[in-house]
Amino acid sequence: MTRYCSILLIAAFGSAPAAHAQTFGAELKQTYTAVKNNLIKAAEKMPEDAYSFRATPDVRPFGQLIAHVADSQMRGCGSAKGEQKNPGAASKTTKADLVAALKESFEYCDSAYDSVTDETAKQMVKTFRGERTKLSALWGNVSHDNEMYGTIAVYMRLKGLVPPSSEGR
Repeated sequence: MTRYCSILLIAAFGSAPAAHAQTFGAELKQTYTAVKNNLIKAAEKMPEDAYSFRATPDVRPFGQLIAHVADSQMRGCGSAKGEQKNPGAASKTTKADLVAALKESFEYCDSAYDSVTDETAKQMVKTFRGERTKLSALWGNVSHDNEMYGTIAVYMRLKGLVPPSSEGR
């Protein structure tokens, strides 16, 4: 019986990597698109005068959070695309410039996420954390974006605004 179960497990998991590679790319793109929409809507929704708002004196103002996301995306997606990008959102201060930089970073990243296939997901790329698969590098970007969105959502709530992911609830 144990031998039979082992054979079934090997058969099931032996074929799983090919099926999961396709699924992972689609799931990655879906998750990226969701956080992309939330971040852009949040940046657009926050009033201009709140871009200098700090939740506490020792944390970044809202505008710098938006700049950080844009710059991190350019570097992270650049790594996944085999390019080195020198972003400049951190030098921007107006809402219009920061929203534009954020949108530009997502436009740049779109092609990196669109390029994930069974084969490209396994390609090794150089990141600031060392060599990673392309899939891992892009999951890292999504994870960071979600972390930053969580912080941005708190800032929005402190300003009396409903974050985009909670609208309609």
